[in-house]
Amino acid sequence: MEEVRLNKYLSEAGVCSRREADRLIEAGKVTVDGNPAVTGMRIRREQEVAVDGKAVESREERILLAVYKPPGVVCTADRRERRNIVDFVGYPIRVYPIGRLDKDSEGLILMTNDGSLVNRMMKASNYHEKEYLVTVSRPVTEEFLEKMSRGVRIRKVEQGKVLLDAVTRPCQVEKTGRCAFRIILTQGLNRQIRRMCETLGFEVTSLKRVRVLNIELKGMKPGTWRRITGKELKELEALLAGSAG
Repeated sequence: MEEVRLNKYLSEAGVCSRREADRLIEAGKVTVDGNPAVTGMRIRREQEVAVDGKAVESREERILLAVYKPPGVVCTADRRERRNIVDFVGYPIRVYPIGRLDKDSEGLILMTNDGSLVNRMMKASNYHEKEYLVTVSRPVTEEFLEKMSRGVRIRKVEQGKVLLDAVTRPCQVEKTGRCAFRIILTQGLNRQIRRMCETLGFEVTSLKRVRVLNIELKGMKPGTWRRITGKELKELEALLAGSAG
């Protein structure tokens, strides 16, 4: 877990300056998890901090980024993965990806430091839309489009153990080229689009996510990111208003 100096935490929370925070700590007026604080100590943001017996709440700024993930970058916060997306983006405040976009795919991935936002966006029962542009190995047929839109049974088996066995939800699919289509999903099963296509005898040759809810990739270049703020953020909050966490 990431830690921060206690005096910095109190300053960011708007309690006082860092210097005054050190004075309060030395005077024995600050506790961490009910125990007297010590000058220079570091804490995790989820710990309980109080000044004169009154709880202090962190005012860490909420960050939401739209990132254009190029192929080869892995959507994980695990630093042991050499090409993890956290290090790739290099944002000065700790952020982590909302959901996944497989290593071979490219496009929009959202990153945040807000756990409640992650929960609301990730829960499958909230039916949030994600839009993709897909190219496959052979011509798209009407039969293929109809089966994809109706729902496809997909399975994942490893070493004789069934890890995934599900019928995908009905979805919107439209042909955009001889070997290309657009698809809008409201769920996010592991490598879902690739598995759906494989089940129907098609191989995905390129896959790009271009939209999550109202957030679009439009105008961005691979490897770039932008902050979600203002009207765009308000629209997202409105869409999430009734979502369970």
